[in-house]
Amino acid sequence: MRHQLLHAAVLAPTGQWLVQHHAESPVQLLDGPTDLVDLAADIQHRIRTTRNRAR
Repeated sequence: MRHQLLHAAVLAPTGQWLVQHHAESPVQLLDGPTDLVDLAADIQHRIRTTRNRAR
């Protein structure tokens, strides 16, 4: 959220995650921990790619 790569992430009672990338974007449903880890890896990749371009 700090780098504006994710607007919100909420854990649903079913164990799924509701994720929204921007305030106006549709909500994405992540089925479980594996999908959440994949999303985190994608965000880390984007942060590192952006950081390297700024150098």
